[in-house]
Amino acid sequence: MAKKFEKNTSIVLSAEKNKKTFYGYELVLELFDCDLKRLTSKKYIQEFVDGMCKTIDMEKHGPLHAERYMGGGIWGKGFSFLQFITTSSITGHFIETDKTAFINVFSCNAFDAKKADEFAKKFFRAKRFSNHLIIH
Repeated sequence: MAKKFEKNTSIVLSAEKNKKTFYGYELVLELFDCDLKRLTSKKYIQEFVDGMCKTIDMEKHGPLHAERYMGGGIWGKGFSFLQFITTSSITGHFIETDKTAFINVFSCNAFDAKKADEFAKKFFRAKRFSNHLIIH
């Protein structure tokens, strides 16, 4: 069903892998050394969400929710966003000082995780990345 698609990608079956019920895919992306301009603009975040939905053939449900937080503790300032899709959600959290993006794509419908991964890396111009595909 799913296969390893990058050298540093891990695929995890959830703890109850003996269940025959499939709940969905969760792609967890960590993107480092990203283009700061793309992490700090609500316009670019909307463009990313629109492109990701097109890339994985998902339909947005409602508007994008995106807010910039001032950080605190160990976390730096940056945007967080949530886009509901008809099959679940796409979320993201950015730390501007580190030029880092943390993005999760979850859907109860199968999607091409490799395409999603490649789109995110290219869009944010990440120099380094880590990704995990969890099958629930």
